[in-house]
Amino acid sequence: MIGFVTSTRSLLQAGACLAALSATPAFAQEVANPQETAAEAGDPNEIVVTARRREETLRDVPIAVTAFTGAQLATQGAIDITDIAATTPNVTLEVSRGTNSTLSAFIRGVGQQDPVGGFEAGVGLYLDDVYLNRPQAAVLDIYDVERVEVLRGPQGTLYGRNTIGGAIKYVTRRLGNEPTVTARASYGSYNQIDGVISGSVPLGDSGFKIGGAVAKLTRDGFGKNLTTGEENYDKDVFGARATLQYEPSTTAFFRLSGDYTLDKSAPRGGHRLIPGIASGAPVLADVYDSQGGLVTPKQRVEAYGGSLFAELQPTNWLTFRSITGYRKDDTATPIDFDALPAVQVDVPSFYNNEQFSQEAQLLVNTGGFSGLLGIYYLDAKARTVFDVRLPGGVTATTFGDVFTDTVAIFGDATYDFSPQLSVSVGGRYTWDNRQAQVLRQTYLNGGSPFFGGTGTLFATTSDFRGDASFTKFTPRASISFKPTPDHNLYASYSKGFKGGGFDPRGQSTACRTPAGATCNRQEVYDFLSFDPENVDTYEVGYKASLFDRRLNFALAGFRSDYTDVQVPGSIGTTINGQQTFIGVTTNAGRARINGFEAEATAVLLKGLASETDRVTLSGTAGHLDAKYTRFIDARGLDVSGRRRFQNTPDWTASGTLAYAGEVGGGTLNVSGTVSYRSDSQQFELRTPMLDQPAYTLLDANITYDINDNISIGVHGRNLTDKRYIVAGYNFLAQNPDTGEFLRNATTNAYVPTLGTEGVLTAYYGNPRQVFATLTVKY
Repeated sequence: MIGFVTSTRSLLQAGACLAALSATPAFAQEVANPQETAAEAGDPNEIVVTARRREETLRDVPIAVTAFTGAQLATQGAIDITDIAATTPNVTLEVSRGTNSTLSAFIRGVGQQDPVGGFEAGVGLYLDDVYLNRPQAAVLDIYDVERVEVLRGPQGTLYGRNTIGGAIKYVTRRLGNEPTVTARASYGSYNQIDGVISGSVPLGDSGFKIGGAVAKLTRDGFGKNLTTGEENYDKDVFGARATLQYEPSTTAFFRLSGDYTLDKSAPRGGHRLIPGIASGAPVLADVYDSQGGLVTPKQRVEAYGGSLFAELQPTNWLTFRSITGYRKDDTATPIDFDALPAVQVDVPSFYNNEQFSQEAQLLVNTGGFSGLLGIYYLDAKARTVFDVRLPGGVTATTFGDVFTDTVAIFGDATYDFSPQLSVSVGGRYTWDNRQAQVLRQTYLNGGSPFFGGTGTLFATTSDFRGDASFTKFTPRASISFKPTPDHNLYASYSKGFKGGGFDPRGQSTACRTPAGATCNRQEVYDFLSFDPENVDTYEVGYKASLFDRRLNFALAGFRSDYTDVQVPGSIGTTINGQQTFIGVTTNAGRARINGFEAEATAVLLKGLASETDRVTLSGTAGHLDAKYTRFIDARGLDVSGRRRFQNTPDWTASGTLAYAGEVGGGTLNVSGTVSYRSDSQQFELRTPMLDQPAYTLLDANITYDINDNISIGVHGRNLTDKRYIVAGYNFLAQNPDTGEFLRNATTNAYVPTLGTEGVLTAYYGNPRQVFATLTVKY
């Protein structure tokens, strides 16, 4: 969480597959001029950041944030944005279920397990300062990147979109003054073949520069779909970026950029954890194998967008910025929930997202005063279309559209009363509007015509339109005391807010009324809608450098009071004697989250063979004590003591031992990292077999920079070949108090809530991978 010079993951995987993470992650926010930081200049203990929109060393910033800079991303083997979670305390980043491209993110227990279109995520993801409103196509591959940053706690007084749990920022490189070309190639386990080419060139003395990058990332599957013959957990991703940059003077900067990603990987099939209830189909031996039979629509994820960034500095104390963004993504995916050849719980689906955003900022920096005033606008729409095909030809088809309009005014100001004491205050006022349309129909004797089925329309069970507006003021304040330049103690308070909305998977006739009763208009509205959630976070921290800055550490403790927690989920139930699938989003009344985070880096040895040689030991640790204090279930009972936060282990920790030095005229980097996560649950209610026990992963890297132009590396990931669950589905009847699965009194078989075979399906993290990388620069 807190900033500080080097973190663990840094030294871990050097130089890999396409722009990767290296030496030590710094903890920082946005760097005003991202072309260079102190770390990149060679001093990892003096990271210069602009977390409060002015240049400061990392120790001076009273904000909980971690950053992996561009120089650090040049020597480690990170493949996509989820890799940074292993050495970032109290952070969970996982690929969601059936694709390579949908992200589930949690920071300090706040996030979203079910990546439903139309929901605001608890963790915001930014691509070049443009907020990505939906989790689809959000697992960003790491190439040609300037830095990746993780900000913990509510954000809103310094950034365009308010995010209640934190934010992750992916920043691509600004173009330099010299022509450059970089080619990077990797080959490894499971026939992993990755290639990236990037470059830029100035157009004479006009002030214009153009640049771009192209990446092709491929890998065979970790397993097979035994029914269709397709690879399972494979990768086939093409990505491209282009930039036009214009700098007419030192006081004006403009950048027009665009990106495109096409993911044609096969659908990820889950692994059944139980035999088929009706057929007795056995559990497969390999957890990466599957045998689902659904093949339409053909899996495809396409995402693209662009942004226009402008910065003007009419005086040396005043800066104006404008950030305009457009994003669009389309996902077609067949999800076979039951992972069996027959139609049991088969879900062909489409997700379409589109957004436009505009942000403007005024920044003042004069004397001891630094301030920011901004305005933000977002217009977004999400479309969800899916069938739920059940045995006997019964299909529930849902069309769910959610429209979001939001405007916010935000500001933040810092005043330095002396070199030792500074105070910051900020605030944000947000206007959110949600509109939703949910059409749900039942077809008999086959799937819906929308997905090529031959079913006959039987009934319309939802034809809902909803409109809701939410407003909120969210303040922030901090105080920082530096008894000496190498020590900083701070305390802060921030309030986070996430607007309410409507579940696009809901069914009107399932609203909570006595059996057989008819729902009135208000009951339907209440059932399909959910309320805003709020969090108040209090934090204290201490950052310091000791022993001539050979030991650097950051400590923080925090408490969050969380109210009306949004819990999206889905259930199987029976209505009028017929099984059906329903999306249900509830608001848990109250929760509290206590925790601490520690990050430290020590230079154990230096100057062994030359002045640049060093041995470092880095470590991180995070602890969360997250509890619901009020959680009313469908029975009207408070079950807070029997519910647990999703994807929130009590403990996360990591340690990295690394060596860097000159060998044979080049630079050698060797590192190993151990990362640990304690047990965690997939859902609020305990789910036997699907919940993940504690586990430890081991990574190692060796890279050698032959000279300034050529480097090679070998990287090992999950070297102990640990099997661990990252996501899953459950449609078995459970005891609502203990989570134990119910069993048929006669057969002792599990009781399915959808289909006849039962659904308890898991998705796993990557197995052992070893790959080599060659990078050539001109």
